[in-house]
Amino acid sequence: MAELTASDSWTGDFLTEQGLITLSQFDEASRLSSKWGTSLIDVLLARSWIDADTYYATLAARFDMEFVRLSEQAPDPDLLTESEVAEYMRELTVPWRKQNGRLVVATARPGPEAIVYIRGRWGADVDLVVTTKPDLQRAVQQVFSERFSHRAVFDLAEQDPVMSAQTVFTPAQILIGWAAVSIAAVGLALKPVATLIVLNLFMSIFYLGNFIFKATLIWAGGAHQHNRAREINSAIRMLRDEDLPIYTVLVPMFREPDVLPILANALRKLDYPTSKLDIKIVLEEGDHETIDAAVALGLEGIFEIIRVPPSQPQTKPKACNYALRFARGDYLVIFDAEDKPEPDQLKKVVVAFNQAPDNIACVQCRLNYYNREENWLTRLFTLDYSLWFDLTLPGLERLKVPIPLGGTSNHFRMDVLRELHAWDPFNVTEDADLGIRMTQKGYGVRLVDSTTFEEANVSQSNWIRQRSRWIKGYMQTFLVHTRRPLHLMKTIGPMGVLGFVFFIGGTMLSGLLNPIFWAIFAFWAITQTGVFDLLFPPILLYLALFNLLAGNGLFMFLMMLAPFRRNWLNLTPFSLTVIWYWVLMSVAAWKGAWQLVTKPFYWEKTHHGLSKHTAAEVEKAVQDQQAVT
Repeated sequence: MAELTASDSWTGDFLTEQGLITLSQFDEASRLSSKWGTSLIDVLLARSWIDADTYYATLAARFDMEFVRLSEQAPDPDLLTESEVAEYMRELTVPWRKQNGRLVVATARPGPEAIVYIRGRWGADVDLVVTTKPDLQRAVQQVFSERFSHRAVFDLAEQDPVMSAQTVFTPAQILIGWAAVSIAAVGLALKPVATLIVLNLFMSIFYLGNFIFKATLIWAGGAHQHNRAREINSAIRMLRDEDLPIYTVLVPMFREPDVLPILANALRKLDYPTSKLDIKIVLEEGDHETIDAAVALGLEGIFEIIRVPPSQPQTKPKACNYALRFARGDYLVIFDAEDKPEPDQLKKVVVAFNQAPDNIACVQCRLNYYNREENWLTRLFTLDYSLWFDLTLPGLERLKVPIPLGGTSNHFRMDVLRELHAWDPFNVTEDADLGIRMTQKGYGVRLVDSTTFEEANVSQSNWIRQRSRWIKGYMQTFLVHTRRPLHLMKTIGPMGVLGFVFFIGGTMLSGLLNPIFWAIFAFWAITQTGVFDLLFPPILLYLALFNLLAGNGLFMFLMMLAPFRRNWLNLTPFSLTVIWYWVLMSVAAWKGAWQLVTKPFYWEKTHHGLSKHTAAEVEKAVQDQQAVT
């Protein structure tokens, strides 16, 4: 472990003499500072053992320097440069004003290291003032707010327009769609029976291919047993805290003040050097209720509130794009407001990146639910997620098919994220799109066996809002990445294209088509009519019956297998009721398709905190915070 620097030692002695910290706090902070490889004051502020305003004001007086509140005396915007924002945030030092012909620099980390940096950056002919870290961060945000807001919305559309969902349908796609409908209409007019048979055949083959492909994925995912998890767990024990990089955590929220304590408590429990966490609570500027709740919590120094200026579209990816401009980390992860990641997740991801090839740009962790036993919907949602993250995604990874990322707990290399212009603010399933885009650009995704637990939807109407947005985003993603079919084939290969068509296209198309075939089967079963006999020649009839019975039976069987990996066997009987879950999915699919035409960029808000577990979780989080402070 590293020894305390002379500056840290002096700071600790000074604060102890002034009665601002206790001797035991100084000793513990010294130990953590050495262990984590960070400064003493970063530890004290991160643990809330010293009030930030008191510390900075006292230190300024000790060095006979002026203490300024940048919230009241903003820096001169002409002195700040957009390309240096990351450096301002990392060094917590900005050029403030010019007075009497001399540059005045404001710093939130006064001391010998800061003086060396300042003189190396701006020369010796400068004056220094002291400010607080929150004031400095907020002041920089305000200076670049308008420019960063524009880039958060339009950066991808302007830099790589063919990859942006801002254009919903290209002229070529409209022409192809019009031609397909016209051909079908002419066929129905001239040869109605033959045309319907051909359409029926295509849809039946699609269903069969979809069943076979997804069953293959599940088989590959279940057989994908390797030593990666054991290797990562062994490597974690070899990590030294002082060698760990700064990690940015983005938590986009909107009108969710009730779950803030749960979130803060979960992030405090991360097994990672606290002073190396760059946690940004990303809130809409007009969401005063959540902002006030965040301020009232008195969050530690590792938390920063990012206020996103109002603009359209008002989406999660736009908010994350804006916050990304102020990120300090080498890696970045997205967590949702109700997430509870396993404590060692960040360390596992660091090891995974260290062990991965250079082209791995993202590590996706697993998602599941902590309120799985609450009602029928939470049980089915848990079965769905278990099938997806525990079996399907490992199958995609093994078969080298592009992985559509989940909406949370995906960890990125910061350099690649910025290179790809981050998320598409016009795509409402932005992470699935980014996973496909990342693959087309030559980067890969790796899965890590670490779970983030979320709150499962307890309301069917709320679930439909969420799922309709996901499916609409899949439709946007499919439209964007099929604009250049030859380029898609070249960049992701035949297996990748097959997987993309069945995994992205199949998910949305099956939801749209299922009600049609269910209605035909129900009408025939009730009436025993022969009106459909012409549309189902013997071979096609056998294929359709196979899809109906064997295909749906296979999916039901796979749902039964889903909870085995986690040993949640009490959920298995509920897989027999999955038919109603599929009905809800079709409702969501048709709603998403309608919104794709009428409101393509509308972000259907999912309400969190509806679970009966929320109140207990909030109370526990508050108690844990009180115990720490």
